[in-house]
Amino acid sequence: MYAEERQQAMAQLVTERGRLSVTVLAHQYDVTTETVRRDLSSLERMGLVRRVHGGAVPGSSLAVIEAGLVERDAAHPQQKDRIARAALDLLPPAGATVLIDAGSTTARLVSMLPREHRLVVFTHAVPVAARLANSPQVDLHLLPGRVRTTTQAAVGTDTVDALSRVRADICFLGANGVSAGHGVSTPDSEEASTKRAMVASSRQVVVLADSSKIGQEFLIQFARLEDVDVVVTDDGIEPDDLAVLVAAGLDVVVA
Repeated sequence: MYAEERQQAMAQLVTERGRLSVTVLAHQYDVTTETVRRDLSSLERMGLVRRVHGGAVPGSSLAVIEAGLVERDAAHPQQKDRIARAALDLLPPAGATVLIDAGSTTARLVSMLPREHRLVVFTHAVPVAARLANSPQVDLHLLPGRVRTTTQAAVGTDTVDALSRVRADICFLGANGVSAGHGVSTPDSEEASTKRAMVASSRQVVVLADSSKIGQEFLIQFARLEDVDVVVTDDGIEPDDLAVLVAAGLDVVVA
């Protein structure tokens, strides 16, 4: 099967089924996952599909699909581990205040925090708080709000209001998409409001995003690229995407 024929069949199959993973598509057409990702990038440029975590949805499904925490945690685990380890080098000095966002990569970062490094940590993420609750070196503050089932994170006016009174040295943010045209984005408006408040409350903003999220756009922008200081990603990032981020003035750490 020629590439054009495979891509046409792939677009039709995604449209029929609503969502397909890269692994399933690779098995279906007997090609590598790298080939599938290239095919999906071509189809996305034509507006026939939208790339999401680990696969694709029809082009009409723009940025309204949000993966659950368990699903996201299972996607690209090795890359996320490397990103989390690289982010440790960005930790501020002992005694500093850190904001930690919800997300599978930020949760990995929390698990790797050095026990001898004292920090004040604010978070709205229940899994993050649970991992830090017994850490003697952490002065933990759990932000208020309504906890979403999908992300297990507190959101809403109470969360945003509490963040308005915090001034952190650094925040570590998760994201669904990072692109030049749409900045840093997520599907849910309340999640976006909370992330936006975290950006506003921090002296330094670090986005942890595996390479599958770079170049992606979701419904709600919560930060412009100029609002971000550092992006930590993995070595799967496309050279063109890397060049775009660097041209925007970002410090990009490739783990």
